[in-house]
Amino acid sequence: MTNTVKGGVDALRDAIDGQVTLPGDADFDVSRLIWNGAIDRTPAVVARCTSPADVAAALVWAQATGIEVAVRGGGHNVAGTAIAEDGLTIDLSELATVVVDPVAKRARCGPGAALADLDAACQEHGLAVPAGTVSHTGVAGLTLGGGFGWLSRMAGLTIDNLVSAEVVLVDGRIVRASEAEHPDLFWALRGGGGNFGVVTEFEFRLHEVGPLVHLGMFFYGLDRAEDVIRLGRATLAALPRNAGGAIAGVNAPPAPFVPEELHFAPGVALMVMGFGAAEDHEATLAPIRAAAPPLFELVTPMPYVALQQMLDDGAPWGVHSYSKGLYLEELGDEVVDVIAENLRAKQSPMSQLLLFPLSGAYGDVADGDTAFGGSRSATYAVVVDGLAPNAELLGPERQWARSTWDAVRPFAPGAGGYVNLMSEYGEDRVRTTYGSAKYERLARIKATYDPGNVLHCNANIKPA
Repeated sequence: MTNTVKGGVDALRDAIDGQVTLPGDADFDVSRLIWNGAIDRTPAVVARCTSPADVAAALVWAQATGIEVAVRGGGHNVAGTAIAEDGLTIDLSELATVVVDPVAKRARCGPGAALADLDAACQEHGLAVPAGTVSHTGVAGLTLGGGFGWLSRMAGLTIDNLVSAEVVLVDGRIVRASEAEHPDLFWALRGGGGNFGVVTEFEFRLHEVGPLVHLGMFFYGLDRAEDVIRLGRATLAALPRNAGGAIAGVNAPPAPFVPEELHFAPGVALMVMGFGAAEDHEATLAPIRAAAPPLFELVTPMPYVALQQMLDDGAPWGVHSYSKGLYLEELGDEVVDVIAENLRAKQSPMSQLLLFPLSGAYGDVADGDTAFGGSRSATYAVVVDGLAPNAELLGPERQWARSTWDAVRPFAPGAGGYVNLMSEYGEDRVRTTYGSAKYERLARIKATYDPGNVLHCNANIKPA
């Protein structure tokens, strides 16, 4: 295949305006780098596209050549779907422009942008898109899988705020998908991943947020894990809609507000974010204040963009990662005990278990309104991240993530998974995530827009 590519790459160079690189070229190694350091693959060719027309030409060339296609937005997918070994990577990093219309409260965003780019552009006008919690995550992959974070209770998932998308289809056509145009494609894009075409522009609905928001973070030792998770459960359940938060099994950061003797200490953190008035935020912290004191706390106003970057250092670029995720209909006492027990078993100070509260605006959307692979009646998203600085240390963390997921899974029957947190894709897991009816609908749409399954380096939905 490599010889075939080398023989035909001049045709690709002639067809697109962007740069085409091969192994050995000066920029090649940089173009194959992705967030998850555990993934080490070498494509045969990288096409750094600068326009939808470039993307269309690259797709047509790939099919004529018979080469496997992968699409790179931000390169943050934990399974490394941006790179196919000995394949073509369609690199969208040049398409990173964000344009905000503050009057209409809309943003148009390229697929190469990171959340930090989107957040910064929107915050110039005191606006925001509900998105993830690590700012170097790519907008494209996060959106196509769902997208939840601090604003989910206030304004829903990222896909719930997607107004339209420009999509390059595998046959080279460029279409606009929305409720009015190609509505079947628009439904599938909102949760069905990159199965149906290559999105070259997202149009989002914006919400008034910031520029200052309010953080309350309280850290406790693992010896109190069960009680702290129950305290967090009660606190987060009582939050108003203009607040978010999480319960986090993490190690304390080496930050100035953390006593030096507690740097890297394992524990449980309760985090509450307020997007309204300061006095309202103080009221939401009252149950935590009334409980036993934490080892340390941080209660402060901060810029929204700083809040969005707060977890960045815990998931640095190049970390070796293995992640799994699921949803809980309720956070009962029995699963609380299971989570606490498994938190005590993790070894790497980088690994973490996060519980994000849902409900609110998240639950306002019916299960069938989007292709999202999770129940809208779920009350928590569970994120299990095995993280380590190198391959040798990742092994135990991978096993910890798997065993923790297995232990929690019985408490989430029928709740599906989260495609953005799948480190491995199996057809049975993808089907289970979407459920039979939703998967079959997605498969029919796949057959319409990608009957040859050209775009299969993803949580793949096979064409019906």
